[in-house]
Amino acid sequence: MNTTSDFAPFRTTICGIDELIGHCAAGVTHVLSILDPGWPEPEAFGSFDPHHRLELRFHDVIEPGPGALLPERRDVERLLAWGRDLDTDAVTGAHLLVHCHAGISRSTAATALILAQARPDRPADEAFATVLRLRPRAWPNLRILEFGDDILGRGGEIVAAAGALYRQALRRDPYLRDAMTAAGRAREVLAGSGP
Repeated sequence: MNTTSDFAPFRTTICGIDELIGHCAAGVTHVLSILDPGWPEPEAFGSFDPHHRLELRFHDVIEPGPGALLPERRDVERLLAWGRDLDTDAVTGAHLLVHCHAGISRSTAATALILAQARPDRPADEAFATVLRLRPRAWPNLRILEFGDDILGRGGEIVAAAGALYRQALRRDPYLRDAMTAAGRAREVLAGSGP
């Protein structure tokens, strides 16, 4: 799904790997590709028009664990530095596509940060509202958001807005509480347990 909203001056798409082929003719100019370590580069990119791409590789985790490659601050610094190009390319009709494996966690966190960076004058909950219009089943990776909140100097606003998103998801799908806790993401569940 795409959007051209009043929030950001560029079009945005969020998807999973299996959806990439459906966007090859969508005029994508920028791709943020977040893959698991060792995952092959998606073949769909061979069908895309020339575009600017940043590839990051880490697992969709928020806590250390056996064999887990965590997203690190340097990864978030790289995606935000790369995302700043969108503001300068917006006049030429930039179209950002952000994908991870399923288009639910790493990609939605990265998109929220890129949107928050593009509009520092707007509240973080508006960035998340845009993300939810794109991906209604979003569950953004809290570790990525924590680094981004700090880098962007938002004083916890992005993390707090994510808590409201988790809360909404937990109300809609109560099974997520146990599923996310079992997956080592209890801090996200806790962040969504507020009022």
